[in-house]
Amino acid sequence: MSILTHDIDRPFQAERPARMSEVYKAGLQRIALQALTLLSMGSVLTALIALKTAIHVWRLQT
Repeated sequence: MSILTHDIDRPFQAERPARMSEVYKAGLQRIALQALTLLSMGSVLTALIALKTAIHVWRLQT
């Protein structure tokens, strides 16, 4: 039975510190910036489509 519960007796501590290398951080920042750029471009495209539709409906009624 002690074989199944031997991990409970040990104190909780990290086996190795959680460190991120500078290269990994730079890669994550680049991916995050690309995702933000893609979302911004999607928002601009949606706004342009809505504006074009509004102008078309407005000119259709006159």
